[in-house]
Amino acid sequence: MGNRTIVPFGPQHPVLPEPIHLDLVLEDETVIEAIPSIGFVHRGLEKLVEKKDFQQYVYVAERICGICSFMHGMGYCMAVENVMDLKLPDRAEFLRTIWAELSRIHSHLLWLGLLADAVGFESLFMHCWRLREEILDLFDMTTGGRVIFSVCKVGGVRKDIDAEKLKKIVEVLSNMDSSLRSITKIFLSDTSIISRMSGVGVLSPEEAFDLGAVGPMARASGIVVDDRLLGYGAYPHVKFEVQTATEGDCYARTKVRINEIFESISIIKQCVSLMPSDTAIDVPVKGNPDGEYFARLEQPRGEVVYYVKGNGTKFLDRMRVRTPTFANLPPLLHTLKGVDLADVPVLVLTIDPCISCTER
Repeated sequence: MGNRTIVPFGPQHPVLPEPIHLDLVLEDETVIEAIPSIGFVHRGLEKLVEKKDFQQYVYVAERICGICSFMHGMGYCMAVENVMDLKLPDRAEFLRTIWAELSRIHSHLLWLGLLADAVGFESLFMHCWRLREEILDLFDMTTGGRVIFSVCKVGGVRKDIDAEKLKKIVEVLSNMDSSLRSITKIFLSDTSIISRMSGVGVLSPEEAFDLGAVGPMARASGIVVDDRLLGYGAYPHVKFEVQTATEGDCYARTKVRINEIFESISIIKQCVSLMPSDTAIDVPVKGNPDGEYFARLEQPRGEVVYYVKGNGTKFLDRMRVRTPTFANLPPLLHTLKGVDLADVPVLVLTIDPCISCTER
């Protein structure tokens, strides 16, 4: 047995975009155990349901996370709408799905850039974020925002996307295709990237299932799990494949996310071509929520669960959210055991951590 030492990793680290702290128990250069410590950005957002009514709280829900802000608002609205038994117009469902898939593309491109930076590809980082800017420009064009969009509301959406802008979205995504393929090919074929990620942090299908992995973390281990298959939004009307891999390592998790970018582009194009011609984008909301509901949807990082409980007044009794990073922390800690210290930053990045989501 070699000498054992405890090395603190984070919450600030040159590679980490998120404030996660790990106490790494090392034997020589090998990680024997990882002990997490989170709680650096707790903001008490769930408590605010006592101060903001159920319509106002949409704006709070969006601010749980700046990267998947639209989907946080969408998930909260879905939960309240089910409590109030609201049936949304088809056009509102299609618009939500377009914005949700644009969010997935923007999130995955942001993550790819961070991964490129972590393995030392500074210019590749810039190229990924250059393409992400084009997605943010589409958000700016359709919602007026680049981080917080405020277009989701209980009962539908606040803004429509006209035919000209829908055509522009398809045009931008089509023009991005060749650049995306040339950039993502580097992640999948460059020998230095493959050597850093292949065989590192392997999570078997059994381990992924037992530890509750979600999203790309689970799908990279061969588990076909995707909440979009539940049929919310416009997903029942479009064709898409759940992207999976079998290796269960860092390379597989990268491959799954890259393939999901192209799948999201396909979903958006289908939504535009199938967009209902009716003009209604919301329904009247009468009364207050009275009852409880769990809503589930697929964020870029995996399944997010929203629980709301209404009491017949305009203020909810309870709002609870379980985010994908929270679910993926146990699998992460498991995969850290036995890896070299030098591999820890890249391995932590492959769950695409969002501590802001996790701590709320």
